[in-house]
Amino acid sequence: MKVVSTQYSQILAARLAKETGYELVDVRFSRFPDGELYLKTGAGGDDMVVVGSITGSDALVELLLLIDACQGAEVTLVIPYMGYARQDKQFSPGEPLSARAIAQAISQGVTRALLVNVHDPGVLRFFRVPATQVSLAPEIGTFLEHTGLSDPLILAPDDGAVQFASAVAAENGWDTDQLEKTRVSAEEVRMEPKNLCADGRNVVIIDDIISTGGTLAMATRLLYEQGAADVSAACVHGVFAGGAYARLLASGVRSVFCSDTIERGCSVYSAARMVMNGLL
Repeated sequence: MKVVSTQYSQILAARLAKETGYELVDVRFSRFPDGELYLKTGAGGDDMVVVGSITGSDALVELLLLIDACQGAEVTLVIPYMGYARQDKQFSPGEPLSARAIAQAISQGVTRALLVNVHDPGVLRFFRVPATQVSLAPEIGTFLEHTGLSDPLILAPDDGAVQFASAVAAENGWDTDQLEKTRVSAEEVRMEPKNLCADGRNVVIIDDIISTGGTLAMATRLLYEQGAADVSAACVHGVFAGGAYARLLASGVRSVFCSDTIERGCSVYSAARMVMNGLL
C-alpha cells in the first residue's frame, strides 16, 4: 500500500504514511501557461491511498487528476474535507445538487471513499462506491485534556453540533451543553447555555466546521458578559473564511484549535490516526 496526496493534504498524508507504515509517494505539481494544472506521481503500486481535501476548484481538479494518475490500482480515496458537502439540497428549480455532483465525479476510478466528519452523513449516499466517515471527537477530547483547562464546559453552538460536542466531552466526562439564541428585540439577541451556567467556567465551543466565525464571535462576547472565565474554540475543519480566525481572537477567544484536514497554522491535532483506523 502506498500513500499519495494533492498539494492541499501533504502534511496529513505524510502523517498517515508514518502512522500506517505505508510508503509516501512523491508528486510534482505545475501549471501550464494557460492555467491548466499538471501533476506527475512517482512510482505507484497495486493499492493506493489517495488523500485530498476539496478546499476549492483547483483542489478538486488536482484530486481528479491524481485519481486518474493512479488508474489501474485499487484506490482508496481519503477526503479529509469535502467542499460542497453542505450544498446537499435543492431549494429551487434549476439548482444543482452540488454535493451529489462532486461525490459522483470523485467516485470515478476509486474502490471506496473515506471522509472525515462530513457535515451531514447523508452525503455519503451520493457516492457511487462504498463511502464511510470517521470522527475526530476522540482526538479533540484527548488534545483538550492536555491544554491545562480545568473541568471545562463544552458547548455546541447550535442543535446540529450537539452530538459532536457531546462526543468530545464524553472522552473526559466533562459537562456539555448547547447555546440557545433568544431574540430580545429587533436589535438585541441573547445567547447563553441552555441548561448550565457559564459563570466562572472555562468554556470550549465545539463545532465540526468554523467558517465565518460570526456566531462564535457573538457567543464569546455574550459568554464573557455572563461571567465565563475564558472561552476557546475547537473544530475539525478550520475554513476561517473572510478573516474568521482574527475575528474570533478579536472577540476574546483565548485559543482557536483545528485539525489538519485543512492545513492551517492552528492545526494542532491530526486526522491521521482516525483515518488509519478507518482504513483497517
